[in-house]
Amino acid sequence: MMQWRAMTQDDLPDVARIADAVHPDHPEDISIFAERLRLHPAGCFVLDGAAGYLVSHPWRALDPPALNHLLGALPAAPDTYYLHDIALLPRARGTGAAAAIVRAIIGHAAAAGLPGVSLIAVGASAPFWEAQGFIALDNPAMAAKLASYGTGSRYMVRDTRRAP
Repeated sequence: MMQWRAMTQDDLPDVARIADAVHPDHPEDISIFAERLRLHPAGCFVLDGAAGYLVSHPWRALDPPALNHLLGALPAAPDTYYLHDIALLPRARGTGAAAAIVRAIIGHAAAAGLPGVSLIAVGASAPFWEAQGFIALDNPAMAAKLASYGTGSRYMVRDTRRAP
């Protein structure tokens, strides 16, 4: 299986290239990835051969950051671990790499004392997230933020205290 490693500043051009290739309808500036890496390096990973990346950080439940939006700072009292983005190039899909890093992130969130992991599932990705134990939460108050992620986007959560 392909291996994940900690992201560094030197990886940011590859991360931006992968993001553009995998998420053409959801563009984000390289500054977004650079800020997430600066704010929470323990939640940023790249896959062997620049085949994918994952960006995550502590955050506030039911308040996902808007797409392509700088955070400024992490919350002083986070109550969820937010999986901002995972993207794999086609050659890395089906290898088990995505499920492996998601399990690691759930463990990281649990070790940090956070009760859950949250994310926005875009496109047709909800079945993958359901297979990882995530459930969709429908909250009309989040409609505007979800709209920025495209039609069919879903806010999903997973309890870190539940076995994978």
